Amino acid sequence: MADPARRAWARLMELALAEAEYARGSADIPIGAVVVNADGEVIGRGHNEREATGDPTAHAEVLAIRSAAEVVGEWRLTGCTLVVTLEPCTMCAGAIVLSRLDRLVFAAYDEKAGAVGSLWDVVRDRRLNHRPEVIGGVMADEAGARLRDFFIGHRF
Repeated sequence: MADPARRAWARLMELALAEAEYARGSADIPIGAVVVNADGEVIGRGHNEREATGDPTAHAEVLAIRSAAEVVGEWRLTGCTLVVTLEPCTMCAGAIVLSRLDRLVFAAYDEKAGAVGSLWDVVRDRRLNHRPEVIGGVMADEAGARLRDFFIGHRF
C-alpha cells in the first residue's frame, strides 16, 4: 500500500475495525463504521446493534451517521467521510446519499447485499441529486477474515 492516501484510509479503517469489535459477544454481525470530518477528526461511530436493540435500522453506518449529525448539529454531513468495514446495503447506501457525505470508504465487498457496486450501485446512481466519492477494498482481506470467522461461529 504505497499510496499515502491509501495508508490514511487504512488508518481510519483500523478505527472502524476496532468499532466492529464492540459487536462481539452479541449475535450482531461485527461491522463497524466511523465518520470523520474534513480535518480527519472522528465525529461519529457505530457498530451493528440490530440484535442487541431489536432495531432493524441499527446498522453500523446508520448509527455512525446519526452520531455525526448530532455532533455537527444538522443532517448535512458535507465535507465528511464514512469509513465502514463492509460494503453498505441499500438502506445504508440511501442514508449515505441523503446525508450528503462527500466520501465513502469501505473494506470488504458484499456480494449478497452490497449496494455500492456488488448488486446495486445506489450511491453512484446519476438519477440521484448527490453522489459521494467511493473508495472500496481498503483492508478488504482483514475485514473479510473477521466476518468469515464470525459466520463460522454463528451459523444461522
